[in-house]
Amino acid sequence: MKNHVENFNDNKSYEFAITDKISGKLYGAIALTNNQRFNHGEIAYWVGEEYWGNGYATEAAKAVLEFAFMEKQYNKVFARYFHTNPASGKVIEKIGMKKEGILRKQVMKDNEYIDLVYYGILKNEANINKQ
Repeated sequence: MKNHVENFNDNKSYEFAITDKISGKLYGAIALTNNQRFNHGEIAYWVGEEYWGNGYATEAAKAVLEFAFMEKQYNKVFARYFHTNPASGKVIEKIGMKKEGILRKQVMKDNEYIDLVYYGILKNEANINKQ
């Protein structure tokens, strides 16, 4: 967390808290990487288990997608999720991303190689508030 402001100011990555709009209670976090060379980035997020199923990740992901395309002028945003976590895949689909492929046995988790499902969306495909 100590590098979040520096990363933001240096356009390396953007990390945001997912909080209750009124109380400020922390529900999770969401981040967006910035690959300046290719003008794209990856969304990654987590939400505390007790807050699952309330739409917090989807709402945050929509906001970050709008930030990426409208404020930072990205051409593409992508996301990956563990094939063992289909709920995360639902969030990605709800924000309009399309499945691009599966990275087979890409990571090791709990001493087992598992697949990452890869999704992406282009700026011209996004349903965002154009200002």
